[in-house]
Amino acid sequence: MKARSRELLDRAVAAMIAAIDVYNKLDFAYREEAFAILAMNAWELLLKAKWLADHGNRIQSLYVNEANSGSRRPRYKKTRSGARMTHGVEYLAKKLAEDGKLDRNAVRNLEALVEVRDTAVHFYVRNPAVSERVLEMGLACVKNFVSAVKDWFDEDLSRLHTYLMPLSLNPLPAVPAVQLTRDERRFVEYLEKLRPQEEDPASPYAFAVNVEVRFVRSKASEAFPVRVTRDPNAPEVRLTEEQIRERYPWDYWELTRRCQERYSDFKINQEYHSIRKKLESNPRFAHERRLDPEKPRPKKVFYAPAILDQLDKHYTKKRT
Repeated sequence: MKARSRELLDRAVAAMIAAIDVYNKLDFAYREEAFAILAMNAWELLLKAKWLADHGNRIQSLYVNEANSGSRRPRYKKTRSGARMTHGVEYLAKKLAEDGKLDRNAVRNLEALVEVRDTAVHFYVRNPAVSERVLEMGLACVKNFVSAVKDWFDEDLSRLHTYLMPLSLNPLPAVPAVQLTRDERRFVEYLEKLRPQEEDPASPYAFAVNVEVRFVRSKASEAFPVRVTRDPNAPEVRLTEEQIRERYPWDYWELTRRCQERYSDFKINQEYHSIRKKLESNPRFAHERRLDPEKPRPKKVFYAPAILDQLDKHYTKKRT
C-alpha cells in the first residue's frame, strides 16, 4: 500500500498534467482561469505530500487546529460537511519556505497564481494584459513544480513533456493598447508588486518566465516551419523594433558593400537598382521602416542577408 505522501504526489502530478492539457487546448476561452485553478490544486497536493513526508505521514499534521479550544486534546476546524479542515497552499508554502525547503520566488509565484485562481473562481478577468502575465507565471509555475518534485521526491517529470505552449494560433494581443478597468488595474498592480527585483537565471525556480520569439534557420527535422507572408488571414507574430533590426540588419550601403565583396561582375548601375527594387517587395528580403513612426516620410529600407541568395542568380560569385 502506498504511503499517503506518495499517493498525494501521484495526484499532484495528474492535476498538473490536466492543467497543462487544458492550457494547451487550441481553442478554449477559459484557458487561463482553468489552468490557474488546476495548477494551484496540483501545487496544494504537492505541498501536502511534502508536508506528510516530513511529518511521518501523520495526517493529523495537516489539520487546522482551533485556537483557544480550552481542551487538552487537539480540536480541529471542520468544513461544512463536518470533515476536518486541512491547511491550504499559502500556509504550507510559507512554512516550507521558512524551513528553507521552498524557494522564495516559487512562493511569490504561488501567491500570484492564487490571486488569479481566486479571481477566476469568484468573478472573472478577461483581458490580454492579464493573459500575458498568466502565461509568464504559468511557465514558471510548471518549471517550479518540476523542480520541486525532483528536489523533494527525486522524481524526473521531463518524460511527461510538462511544458506550456507559449504561442497559440491566434494573433498575439496588442497589450499596450488595451484599456484596463479599475479592478483589473489593481489586479495587475498586485501581480507586479509580487515580482522580485532580480531573479537568478540559473536557479531552477522562478517567479515568471519571459517568452521571446526569434526566427532562426534550422535544418532540424523537428523545427517548426515559419513563412513570412502578407496574407491578412495568416496567424500573426509581432516583432519588436530590436528584433526587426536583427532580422534586417543591412541598409543600402551595407548591402552594396557586401555585393562588391561577393561578386566579380557587380556594378552599381540601373540593373542592380532594378533587381533590388523588385526584391524589396518581398518581406523575406527587405523591410521598409519609418524613421519617425508618426510620419509617413522619410522611410528607409533595410535588407535581410537572405537577399544575397537571390542576387546570386544575377551575378557571379568571386572564387575563394
